[in-house]
Amino acid sequence: MKFFNKNKEEDRLQEAFRRLPEGSAEAFRYLFSTYRESVYRYCLKMLGGDSELAKDAFQETFIKVFENRFKFTGEKFQNWVLTIARNTCINMLRVQKESLMFDEAYIGGEKDETVDFMLKEKIEKAINSLPAQLKEAFLLREYNDLKYNDIAEILDVDVSLAKIRVFRARKKLQSIIKPIIE
Repeated sequence: MKFFNKNKEEDRLQEAFRRLPEGSAEAFRYLFSTYRESVYRYCLKMLGGDSELAKDAFQETFIKVFENRFKFTGEKFQNWVLTIARNTCINMLRVQKESLMFDEAYIGGEKDETVDFMLKEKIEKAINSLPAQLKEAFLLREYNDLKYNDIAEILDVDVSLAKIRVFRARKKLQSIIKPIIE
């Protein structure tokens, strides 16, 4: 039965992909509800955990998706929408002239002085201290579970370069986090 439901869900997605360029509001709503969580998480990570800025980027992303729906040619929708989200986040960072360093004001909620929270905070700081190209590739791989060919498409680079960026990000994070853990 699960197999049938998965196929039915896939059929609904394919129908939404087909109808989106035609201007179907129903298709847009369905795709929005399907992809909103992953797009918001991606924006949140790209913008250093600033939830207000991430909400703005998230909304702007889906406005652009709707405005440019006729440009969608049927390729992987997730790649297309994450490319729009990536460009939106980069533009927001450029406008605000913020560095990708972790902002001390961002704690992600109430302060909790537990060791786990402090470790999580240091890991987030380490991720946000990565150079932009490494950070983007790392987030797409680790937080969005994308395959390397999808990462390459979103970043507009070769697959081998996408793999190298993820590898370098992991190595750099290991070197930053290892002394903290020991």
